[in-house]
Amino acid sequence: ITPRELCDRYNTLHTEIYDWFNISFDKFGRTSTPEHTEITQDIFLKLDAAGYIKEKTTVQLYCERDERFLADRYVRGTCPHCGYTEARGDQCENCGKLLDPADLVEPRCSVCGTTPVPRETSHLYIDLPAIRPKLEKWMDRASQEGHWAHNAVQMTRSWIRDGLRERSITRDLKWGIPVPKDGFRDKVIYVWFDAPIGYISITATLTKEWQQWWKNPDEVKLYQFIGKDNIPFHTVIFPSSLLGSGEQWTMLHHMSSTEYLNYEGGQFSKSRGIGVFGSDAMETGIPADVWRFYIFYNRPEKSDALFTWGSFQELVNGELIGNLGNLVNRTLVFVRKSFAGRVPENDGDAGFNAEVQKRIERVTKLLDNVELREAFREIFALSSVGNKAFQDGEPWRTVRENPQAAERLIRDLCYLVRDLAIVIRPYLPSTSDRIASMLGIGDLFAGAEGATWKRIGEHGVLGAIGQPEILFKRLENEDVESLRERFSGSQKDREEKKRSDAVEMAAKFAASVELRVAKITEIKRHPSADKLYVETIDVGGETRTIVSGLVPHYSEEELLGHNIILVSNLKPAKLRGVESQGMLLAAEDGEIVEVVFVDDASPGDRVRVADEAEPESMPEEITIDEFFSVPI
Repeated sequence: ITPRELCDRYNTLHTEIYDWFNISFDKFGRTSTPEHTEITQDIFLKLDAAGYIKEKTTVQLYCERDERFLADRYVRGTCPHCGYTEARGDQCENCGKLLDPADLVEPRCSVCGTTPVPRETSHLYIDLPAIRPKLEKWMDRASQEGHWAHNAVQMTRSWIRDGLRERSITRDLKWGIPVPKDGFRDKVIYVWFDAPIGYISITATLTKEWQQWWKNPDEVKLYQFIGKDNIPFHTVIFPSSLLGSGEQWTMLHHMSSTEYLNYEGGQFSKSRGIGVFGSDAMETGIPADVWRFYIFYNRPEKSDALFTWGSFQELVNGELIGNLGNLVNRTLVFVRKSFAGRVPENDGDAGFNAEVQKRIERVTKLLDNVELREAFREIFALSSVGNKAFQDGEPWRTVRENPQAAERLIRDLCYLVRDLAIVIRPYLPSTSDRIASMLGIGDLFAGAEGATWKRIGEHGVLGAIGQPEILFKRLENEDVESLRERFSGSQKDREEKKRSDAVEMAAKFAASVELRVAKITEIKRHPSADKLYVETIDVGGETRTIVSGLVPHYSEEELLGHNIILVSNLKPAKLRGVESQGMLLAAEDGEIVEVVFVDDASPGDRVRVADEAEPESMPEEITIDEFFSVPI
């Protein structure tokens, strides 16, 4: 397929994943746009005019079998720094060092596996050493004012300390931004140079006023969220490109960079398919907010973190359910049970409410400093304060012995639950909506203002509450063990197993079940059952009678004369006194039932998997239980 077709495919897939995770963007864009070409070429030309673009004839790896110069990522080999044998030509994902393909020991083409040969080719380079004085001056100021993460500062300083060198920004490829310079117009600008410029160009696809954000350093602060392997591109390469252009760009203010999240003792790896990815998470049956909870609670902000299925289960059951879910449920159930579903009206406990406000102020400060994990954990600490107050206050006892104390406690806890719904919203949006709905304030986040931080601590607005519901389902041992097994190995291994299982299932079905086309020639209501039809069918000259529970879903006219698929080797069975000599196939999704019609086939035709050979003998007669035991 073409590069554009591939990009279109993954753009759609990523959009689906982000939508499922409730991740919102003002604009989720891409770099294959006219705006991106225009802005990238403009920055390139300004760098060139300022003398920061150099021409060099160098040796590059060429695959003689595929007849092309190899892009960096199309070269694999052994990292010269750490010895990792599957390092890519642009960067070693094991130690994080940036590489040139020629640096690799025993390089090989990742497409065909042959050893590429060096060939001369001319390319354009950005002169990072010449830009270095501007970069260092900017970095010293920006890293302090923006409170960069420690790893971002350390990695950037090591790059500068070890010596910046000129880096190639063009490649012999067809897909990319054309180089706007004579002698190089058959080449493209390489992705590591133009990809960060996509932040600017995607803003330009959102609004024509994009320069109000990107060329307004006095009034705009730029925050970026980056994995540590991408730090140098955002603290060295991208800033150098902007500084070298000579224009007043909005430069990086704060860098929120994470360490690695490892998987079950190893590393997540997109290239090797190791781990659980967005598309995998969507298929687990576990809600998006549960995944969001774990990712934020375990976010590797200051050191590497480890994902294991055991820790996932423990945190979800202990913190998400045992802490937050428990507080919401026990509080609102008590309101329904003891206060007729209305939040009590009184002044509350000043000391308790002061403690809540103090902790929310801490959450606010942590969020202002982009310490997302610590802010999230502080929210759960606040939820624990509520659970302790409930337990210590014993409202189940005081509601009889000291009703005012019980009312005061439950009122305070209801407003705490409301405040928690606000502060968890950036982290767990669906859960936030559900809590607001249970509190009877489903419009809490509606309108231009919505539930801003200013509404925290606002009392006197709760009245009748809705029906409490369990927010999350516990992760049981067997569920977790099944998921661990399901996502072991690589994605490639899992896909091969899936295909193997499918082939095995198809073979088992073909050996057990005989499907034939049959035409409904007569239909009437069952004399002893309101939901059953009795149908007379033609199976290629053989007349049979079957009974089907389709009355709630189809009229007689909608079925009569149509061809259906019959399980023809099903052992006859009496249904409310009428013998059924087979069963038709229908699809069900909740309340919806659809008969599988095959009107373009002929009665008696065998229905089988495409390319399946005609068997030497037909399957033997089977019972209804045997039929349902065979996966379709």
